[in-house]
Amino acid sequence: MMSCELDLNDIVTEFLLNTCRPCQRSQSKHAVWAALCCSVLTTWRLRDEEDTEHILIPLTTGSAAEFYIEPMLPHVGDIEVMFHRDDQLAIPRGHPPPTHLPAEFHNYVQVHEIIDSHLPGYVYLGLRYLLTECSDDNYNALEHGRGLYLSNEPVCRVAEIHGPALVARHGSPQNNSIPLSIDLVRCVRYLSWPPQAASWPTRHRNYGCPDSATLNRVVNNGCDVVGVAHRQYRQDERMSERQWRLSFSRAEIVLINSWMPVQQIVYHVLRYFIKTERLTDCADNFGAGTLSNYHIKTLMLWACELKPRSWWTDDVDLVRVCVQLLHDLAEWLTYRQCRHYFISNCNLIDNYSFSVTNVRDKFVNR
Repeated sequence: MMSCELDLNDIVTEFLLNTCRPCQRSQSKHAVWAALCCSVLTTWRLRDEEDTEHILIPLTTGSAAEFYIEPMLPHVGDIEVMFHRDDQLAIPRGHPPPTHLPAEFHNYVQVHEIIDSHLPGYVYLGLRYLLTECSDDNYNALEHGRGLYLSNEPVCRVAEIHGPALVARHGSPQNNSIPLSIDLVRCVRYLSWPPQAASWPTRHRNYGCPDSATLNRVVNNGCDVVGVAHRQYRQDERMSERQWRLSFSRAEIVLINSWMPVQQIVYHVLRYFIKTERLTDCADNFGAGTLSNYHIKTLMLWACELKPRSWWTDDVDLVRVCVQLLHDLAEWLTYRQCRHYFISNCNLIDNYSFSVTNVRDKFVNR
């Protein structure tokens, strides 16, 4: 019996390794739609109270940006595009205003301080400075009175709202096409690495993963703040409109693209298993109503850091690797502990996220 299981594992492993190849992203349907969506966003114009036009600056995130392999089964569900305004910027609380900005920013920029809430990873944005460009990409700062919080209301109210995203759908079963969902996520650009994740770049790593070059690239990219309140406060009208969440999508893209092909294959298989077993029915990063893609992503990020390269590459058995990681996930559920990969004091499993007992029992019964 054991021999049969090992033979089956070998067959599955060989099949996945032989059918997963580096993909030509520019030729995929999802990449084309993501590029088209980004192009459309750059044509949108927003007007402020002074009737000044502002543009939106997009970034493709999620699966379309993370995977560099093409498995036999579709690994891309929704297309995710984040966008920020060219006149808004976030900085750490107590830090001086920037005097130099990338060329993408407007000549008049509102600078908002990041104010921590009592929930790790969730923050408020308080207007602190007004920047005016005085020469090429150099700015003068005028201090603004405190007390004005930036609202996280979406730029468009007619679209379906899902977490921080505006959801647009294309295609339908009636015309024999696969419905394609495009998530548009409003954010505020945060050019520096956040103090809330200060320990991430310097923490001890036994196996040197990620390497120093990848760490530097992640930190230099900074992060973003997306407009969504914690589930605990989404019924509170005042709180739900003021709360934001730190987003590490830029960091995740860099890290996942640095993984070995076998790690990307395992990530794909785990996501597909969780979805097909109906253990997740939403992809609302960090705060979902049930298990989400973000829990699987967090599981993989920790595994790639904590396990030696030999664990992935010696006598490759993809079934064994996936089963072991699912056992790790079950243990997280048992102890109600899923540490955020970047924010050390943030737990992604709490009583407000979902019923741990129901999810764990359904998971273990599989």
